[in-house]
Amino acid sequence: MLYLKNATYIDSESLAIKNTHILVNEGIKGEIEFVSSIPEGSQVLDVTGKIVTKSFACGHHHAYSALARGMGAPKKTPENFHDILKYVWWTLDKSLDKDMIRASALATAIASAKAGVTYVIDHHASPFAVNSSLSILAQAFEEVGVSHLLCYEISDRDGIDIAELGLYETEQYLAKNEGLVGLHASFTIGNSTLKKAVELASKFDSGIHVHAAEDVYDQTFTKMKYNKSVVERFDDFGVLNFDKTILAHCLHLSENERNILSKSKAWIAENIESNLNNKVGFFNAKGFEDKVILGTDGMHSDMLRSAKAAFFVGQNFDTIDYPSAYYRFRNVHNYLQKNNFSGDGSNNLVVLDYPSPTPLVSENFLGHFIFGFESSQVRHVLSSGKLIVKDFQIQTVNENEIWKFTKKEATRLWEKMKK
Repeated sequence: MLYLKNATYIDSESLAIKNTHILVNEGIKGEIEFVSSIPEGSQVLDVTGKIVTKSFACGHHHAYSALARGMGAPKKTPENFHDILKYVWWTLDKSLDKDMIRASALATAIASAKAGVTYVIDHHASPFAVNSSLSILAQAFEEVGVSHLLCYEISDRDGIDIAELGLYETEQYLAKNEGLVGLHASFTIGNSTLKKAVELASKFDSGIHVHAAEDVYDQTFTKMKYNKSVVERFDDFGVLNFDKTILAHCLHLSENERNILSKSKAWIAENIESNLNNKVGFFNAKGFEDKVILGTDGMHSDMLRSAKAAFFVGQNFDTIDYPSAYYRFRNVHNYLQKNNFSGDGSNNLVVLDYPSPTPLVSENFLGHFIFGFESSQVRHVLSSGKLIVKDFQIQTVNENEIWKFTKKEATRLWEKMKK
């Protein structure tokens, strides 16, 4: 157990602020206690003048993209969203092997932890290295100390045999671990694979994690081939019947689709910066505001940055305001709690070194959240009660050694992508 001395604690739900010592109990089921004194000889971390609050979580990530930073230009300049997938991301994921997957996961876990993120919901793809890929990801996240909810991105785009491998990998993983059943998007998933994925989710009391209406192409293709929209198709197959289902993006929706989602059990992951990067459109939460969680779509691992982007971009296109920006930022915790996923208890904490020039009180917290808080202020991080970042440094792994490994694997990946 660890005591946080002289904490300025902000309740992540009520935003109530109290000055107190905090006893942090370690473990998945560990809790925190507010105490008036600290026993002599206890392990103590002095956080005088620092803000302590619940750590952060990412609602939709792609750890497999972590080695893309700085890679060369694709063989063909993409002219549309499908080209971006074909010549960039599908070229990358086809090139991944087990060492590259591990390097990607370690890089993502470290970046997440240093940004105050102690829980990552990830959507993985490696069609020519499917077997054991989820276990490799899980082990890497756990080495760093970041909790996770993983899935494999099942798709027919590389052939039925690889889709079957994805189903098998998912089944093997879910038999022993908490996780989701991953699917790429409606336009790369045939009816047979979609049916099998839903059956798998039902078998393990899980849910579906899938891209939905990220680009107009997804809707156009689905309507042409299946004579219905993306959300209508998913609804017909039972994708939306699970409390654990996450639909990522949801940009290009009809009013009927919004109505379906508003009445469904599904959650929607907003990934504003990725949408901007791919020039696919703008997110609007109209009709399902209470279901929105924030993700990064693999762009980075900084949830404070994602919240700011959602707020600033959303001023012109969305129903977002100060309270709803913060609500979306924290709503992933509601998703995890309501579905009884482990690893996101009260003993997941972030300590911010935030020397504000203005007063911080409950009533103006949201102004500080939007305009003041930055991931660079994350000084300490506790995950399930364990100190995984101290004084801005990772405590669980040798970061310098890992960077040597990730750089080697990135170089191998980039060379492989040229072939």
